[in-house]
Amino acid sequence: MAETRKISADARKKCFRNWAYGNLTCFSQAHMQTFGYLAAMLPIVDDLYDKEEDKVNALETYTTFFNTEPQIGTMVIGLTTGLEEARANGEAIDAETINGIRAGLMGPLAGLGDSIIVGTFIPILLGIALGLSTGGSVIGPLFYIVAWNVLMYFGMKLAYNRGYELGGSAVQALVGPESQALRSAIIMVGTMVIGAVAATWVSISTSLVLPGVGPLEGVLWSSNSTVTLDALQLAGPAGVSLDVFGSGIFPKLLNFVFVYFCWWLMTKKKVGVIPTMLVLVAIAFVGVLVGVFDPGLSY
Repeated sequence: MAETRKISADARKKCFRNWAYGNLTCFSQAHMQTFGYLAAMLPIVDDLYDKEEDKVNALETYTTFFNTEPQIGTMVIGLTTGLEEARANGEAIDAETINGIRAGLMGPLAGLGDSIIVGTFIPILLGIALGLSTGGSVIGPLFYIVAWNVLMYFGMKLAYNRGYELGGSAVQALVGPESQALRSAIIMVGTMVIGAVAATWVSISTSLVLPGVGPLEGVLWSSNSTVTLDALQLAGPAGVSLDVFGSGIFPKLLNFVFVYFCWWLMTKKKVGVIPTMLVLVAIAFVGVLVGVFDPGLSY
C-alpha cells in the first residue's frame, strides 16, 4: 500500500508567502496573476512529488490564465493546495478538474473581494488615515501601513487555511445562491463609502463670477443658506461666484461633476487611469488660463 502523502507545514507556509507577496509576479495583460499563482504552487509540488517529470506535469496545471482579488482570492490557492495533495495520493482529480474550479471561483471571489476590500475596507482605512494626517501628522500614513499589512496578512492566512482544510464548502458559502443578499448589501455599503470619500476629500472650487451681482460666498457658503431676493439686491457689482452652485444650492456639485466625469471616462470610454489624470491636468490648466479656476499662486 502506497504511503499517504501529506503537505508539510513548511511547504504550506512558503506557498502562502509566495502568493501573499508575489501574486503580481511578472504581471501582464496576457497572464495577469498566472505566474504569481505558479510561484505559490512551487513549494507544494516540490513537497508532494519526487520525480522531476511528475513535478513538471503538475506545474503545467497552473500555467493557465488566472486573475482574482488577491486577498479573498487566497482561498482559491488554499483550495487547490488541498486538491493537489489529493491528486498526489491517487484521487480521481486531474488538471482539467483543478483548472475548472480555479476558473469558476476566480470571478465570483474577485467580485466579492473588490466589494469588501477595494470598495469598503481600503476606503475606510484611508479615511481614518487621512483624518489622522491633519496638519501634516505622520501618524496617518503610519497607521495605514501598519493596519493594512497586519490585517491583510492575517486575513489572507485565514482564507488560505480555510480553503485548504474545508475544500469547496469554504467557498460555497461565499459564492453560492444564498450569498446574493450579502453581496448586494456589501456593494451598497461600498458605493456609499466611495460617495462619502469623494464628497469629503475631493475639493473643487471656481473663481468664475456672473457679472451684474455681488459675490455671495459669505451668504451661500453653507448648505443651510438659501438664495433670497434680498441677498441678490444687497450684492455689489462684482458678480456672483459660481461656487454658489456647489455650496448653498447644491452642496459639493463640482466635486460630483468631476468624480462622475472620471467614472464615465474609465468605465464607459475605457480610458486608463493615467490618461484620465492627464485629462484632469489639461482641464485645470485651461481653467486657470480662462479664469474658471484660481490656484491662488503669486509670481
